[in-house]
Amino acid sequence: MNGMDRPGMDRPGKGRLLGLGVGPGDPELITLKALRLLKSAPVVGYFVAKAKANVGQGGNAFGIIEAHLEDSQQRLPLVYPVTTEKLEPPLTYEGVISDFYDTCAVQIAEHLDAGRDVAVICEGDPFFYGSYMYLHDRLAERYEAEVIPGVCSMLGSAAVLGVPLVYRNQSLSVLSGVLPEDELRERLRNAEAAVVMKLGRNFEKVRRVLQALGLHDRAHYVERATMANQRIVPLDEVEPMASPYFSMIVVPGEKWRG
Repeated sequence: MNGMDRPGMDRPGKGRLLGLGVGPGDPELITLKALRLLKSAPVVGYFVAKAKANVGQGGNAFGIIEAHLEDSQQRLPLVYPVTTEKLEPPLTYEGVISDFYDTCAVQIAEHLDAGRDVAVICEGDPFFYGSYMYLHDRLAERYEAEVIPGVCSMLGSAAVLGVPLVYRNQSLSVLSGVLPEDELRERLRNAEAAVVMKLGRNFEKVRRVLQALGLHDRAHYVERATMANQRIVPLDEVEPMASPYFSMIVVPGEKWRG
């Protein structure tokens, strides 16, 4: 609950949990409010892949806000334990990631209990496929939490592609490329407009579905929208195994000229 007390919540002397959406990649797309709260936070938490952390990098979201931080602000890297490597049974990706969020919540709670506000930055919007939401679920019942929305990757992609998403009374479907092919086909078949996220290794499956449904010509592909290394590529020219995590397909609604 954004900054509002819940019954029975003990807050005297506790720090605030701040979930800050910092936008899709362009540093100028952070909101004024997120920037103000970021600069005032004594502790700044950020998610980073293990590979980047091992070489001293801070990840995409951290790169957006790094120039705004003061030396006095404590950095709190939240390092993902796994990405795509195969895990030996009985370990599962879901179990390892759940344990990771549990550990992160404990680390953040130590600062909150000491009276220090913690700003956790999140690329895009914290509540739109944002990693912050898993910390919010674990901590917001015990601490004051405020969430600042951000420009999400879906809207950044539509803007750089120059395509309106939906007209008038059209509905928009936001889909994950991880869905099984049959399910993805059925959802796209009934969609007036759609955004397909989480492509990566799922790209060829998604492209195959779009071709089967006759949506290929309406579909637009973009990588790392609004970032310095943004690429807009015709769907036919995308190398299936080279599609990065930060890529998206936008199928805009049929044009209505009014």
